[in-house]
Amino acid sequence: MTEQTSAPQEGQKKAQKDKLPEQTRVRREKLVNMRELGQAYPNTWRSNASLLDLHQQYDDVDQESLADKGIEVSIAGRVMAHRVMGKSSFVKIQDKNSDMQLFLNRDNLGGAEVYNPTKKWDLGDIIGATGTLFFTKTGELSIKVFQVEIITKCLRPLPDKMQGLSDIETRYRQRYVDLIVTPESRDTFRTRSKIVSLLRHGLEAKDFMEVETPMLQTQAGGAAAKPFFTHHNALNMELSLRIAPELYLKRLLVGGFERVFEINRNFRNEGLDATHNPEFTMVEFYQAYADFNNAMDTTESLIKDIASGINAQQVSWEGVDIDFSQAFKRIRLDESVFEHRPDLRGHETDKALLATVCLQEIPDFKPLISWKAGHYLLALFEALVEPKITQPTFITHYPVDVSPLARRNNEDDNVTDRFELFVAGREIANGFSELNDPDDQRSRFVAQAQAKAAGDAEATGIDDDYLRALEFGMPPAAGVGIGVDRLVMMLTGQHSIRDVLLFPHMRPE
Repeated sequence: MTEQTSAPQEGQKKAQKDKLPEQTRVRREKLVNMRELGQAYPNTWRSNASLLDLHQQYDDVDQESLADKGIEVSIAGRVMAHRVMGKSSFVKIQDKNSDMQLFLNRDNLGGAEVYNPTKKWDLGDIIGATGTLFFTKTGELSIKVFQVEIITKCLRPLPDKMQGLSDIETRYRQRYVDLIVTPESRDTFRTRSKIVSLLRHGLEAKDFMEVETPMLQTQAGGAAAKPFFTHHNALNMELSLRIAPELYLKRLLVGGFERVFEINRNFRNEGLDATHNPEFTMVEFYQAYADFNNAMDTTESLIKDIASGINAQQVSWEGVDIDFSQAFKRIRLDESVFEHRPDLRGHETDKALLATVCLQEIPDFKPLISWKAGHYLLALFEALVEPKITQPTFITHYPVDVSPLARRNNEDDNVTDRFELFVAGREIANGFSELNDPDDQRSRFVAQAQAKAAGDAEATGIDDDYLRALEFGMPPAAGVGIGVDRLVMMLTGQHSIRDVLLFPHMRPE
């Protein structure tokens, strides 16, 4: 039976092998030889230096002095260029943050038995090498290798070094390849990491405590968005992935933690475009005994410090030159609309008039039945004002109708102590003085539930446990949510959220 089945299996393997692209087939044949010699995928190589550190320490050292020191290093990296010249080779390798040239010579490596296999290396192979630092005749810091080992065989050819990974969709789907061949992509994600670090340390320096709250929730809340749902088998209950951590963070204010923040992953079942991904990162922070003016101050300070920390105080984004060194402008939402439609001043609560103006000003306008005057005023802002904002601007005093979690303004109960920060026509942050009146909060939850029943898929329901928490007493407070992905886009000059997400969501291939 074994003899009868082995032939078809061997034939199948041969057919599969014949279908492989030529370069992949040749690379796999080299891997077969490595396996026969017991050299495939070892995990014994250890480096004692990074290429960037070596450049920083020795690029400016006198050549003779470097030669006299005889500095020995062990490094590892991916082969990005390979030039063979008989008994000698020059190999350019790349590690996590830099590259360097290696000089291989048959005699230095101990003979042809060791040297000749190196001539068969392919671009993309990962190697380890030990040698001494020296400068070439052209003054390039290099390593004269006397010990070398192939660590990982690259079985697929890298993109052409001149064109790189030119197809944008492939860059997103195969980010691992994009990172290998596109230095700009690596730089963007290093900068993203630094931005998140500066954000964290900036809040900690202001005495905020980092916390973690549930990502699986029984009641989605804290934002107007469609949630993702899942089922928990053991408890036999439906759960939603969080759309925001807000209501849990404010529960912690009730518990006595007066300054808290969370750098969190949120999930919203919405479309994908240049600034939206169904899974995204935000930071939310809450401060007891503070109002939305304090929250704006903190937000402005954080963003300015981050921009300064990555040398991005002046950047170009969305075709706009942005200056973060200047004070951020602050203007009421209704006043910003009046600048475009002065005839509406004094009529900001007239639902019928605002609806008529929306029909005039907004193409394909489609209001919901549940909309009130505040919804129409916000729609006018989004159509007339938002796209024209260039420099960092806080839009304040949002209508109560569109701010179910924000505290009413003391002088005008039609609006709330809420703000959003816009830059180059994009929302970057949202914050407000928190609503801590449990009865007012309940009435707004009821209004949200009614809107949901009327067809508003982004409206939330009634969170009874959160209302119970408020009944124990939440101190007056302010909170802010900042979109980390958009912040990174802005500070790195990227125009698509996919360029700042390592693995953006896409349709299956």
